[in-house]
Amino acid sequence: MNAGPLLAAHVQTFTFHGADAPALRDVRLSVEAGSLTAVLGGSGSGKSTLARILAAWLPGHHGGELRGRLELGASGAGVIDFAGGNDDPRIDPAAWAAHVAYVPQDSAAMLSTVRDTVAGELAFGLENLGVPAEEMRRRIADTAELTGLQDLLGRDPATLSGGELRRLAIGCAVIGRPAVLLLDEPLASLDAAGAATVERLLRRLLEAGTSVVVFSSTADALSRTAAHWTVLGGRGPDAGQQLATGAPDVLLAAASPHRDVLVRSGVVVPGAAPARPVHPPSRAGTVPVLELRDVRFRYDEAAGPGADILHGVDLPVRPGEVLAVTGPNGSGKSTLLRQLNGLLRPGSGTVLLKGAPTAGTAAGLLAAHVGLLFQDPRFQLFERTALREVAFGLGAKRGLFRRRADDARGRERALAALAAVGLDAQWETHPLELPASSRRLLALATVIAREPAVLALDEPTVGLDRNGLDVLDAAMADAASRGAAVVMVTHDLGYARARAHRMLRLDGGVLTPLE
Repeated sequence: MNAGPLLAAHVQTFTFHGADAPALRDVRLSVEAGSLTAVLGGSGSGKSTLARILAAWLPGHHGGELRGRLELGASGAGVIDFAGGNDDPRIDPAAWAAHVAYVPQDSAAMLSTVRDTVAGELAFGLENLGVPAEEMRRRIADTAELTGLQDLLGRDPATLSGGELRRLAIGCAVIGRPAVLLLDEPLASLDAAGAATVERLLRRLLEAGTSVVVFSSTADALSRTAAHWTVLGGRGPDAGQQLATGAPDVLLAAASPHRDVLVRSGVVVPGAAPARPVHPPSRAGTVPVLELRDVRFRYDEAAGPGADILHGVDLPVRPGEVLAVTGPNGSGKSTLLRQLNGLLRPGSGTVLLKGAPTAGTAAGLLAAHVGLLFQDPRFQLFERTALREVAFGLGAKRGLFRRRADDARGRERALAALAAVGLDAQWETHPLELPASSRRLLALATVIAREPAVLALDEPTVGLDRNGLDVLDAAMADAASRGAAVVMVTHDLGYARARAHRMLRLDGGVLTPLE
């Protein structure tokens, strides 16, 4: 006997408060027990909004107006209708979360931040539910093994890499044994081993009857194993509208009319587009614009031998060169980038910018020459509008902290940088109101507006749709063409091989060439 879907929804419309148009229109989704479903769409398609609705993070007058229906069969809640009015039912998020777990694209957002160890974070939700201590210890051990966190249980979550944080967030979601698991860009920032760990975990959950829904801008290997796809429109009149549904092999078929739908929506289909040619950098300037010489670094100087994150790193970067650095999660790739602009200083060794040592030069001054794009854009966005965000960096470069907003030339350059990343129409928007991919592009705009000699990009492709990758390509090409160097840290080997002149692998604190 078919008991019906574990989770189902018909979103007639969902409109954020103050918005001129709905973020979602006529979207239907039905999730059966033990099924893997993928919701695909480009930036602005509303896939993260749909995920939050399904997770009960938005319904109930919070954030916007929902017209439609939700059905949660797992809890016996039955059908809940929403008419967009004040009389609409309100959902208890805690009760809903007992059956539907959600890991947002910003995975750190679901962590408690009040626990100082990975084990403590895993225990936090169980403690709130009153799970007995012995059962709690068993679940923590089992979940740590499933997510590959068994060697990190004593670590402070603040010291984890982006990929390790994502696995921890997934662990916190599954430890409560939900019937439905919603994952927004679950493989973002993960190395190959971390991605394989998550995929094995999901297979085990599916075999046990858990339903998994993946929300992604990429038709990656995980999405292609789904039984069903729902494709949302990403831009223009299609934005937020369900454009196609069906099995992946049907929608991806060369003769299928839906294949064009994926392109229109902005979904990245690996291998569907030819790699862009990489023009070799000019060898006229042989002196490195940036160089690391025998750089060693450790976070705890009192630690014993073997504590070095960077172990005698030598790295010359020449003008016009695009350099990609890959390596396992936690290998120190982000630490390496922070050596370039002075946010971190070597324990020993030398960093040279245009031939001069950077020791003793303030990081704020180095930022004019080495522009760093953080892996998490939240750490570099703080202004009230997108325009002010970009203009701040321009004003800081010239020392115009007070009058930067009134500086006509600075405003013109800031608007040009926003146009370069496709955000000129959102110049008055608060950065935190932008979709996650647009926040990453805004952070990129703050970097390229200053035209630094070096672009240091930490996981720049994460969460970007096809249009966002085109913007990133253009930014790197423009920088290289004017003689700037690009140092890109990434787990996306396909992207790196197609666009980098040189690839290196960081592992065990040592950089080695990657063929």
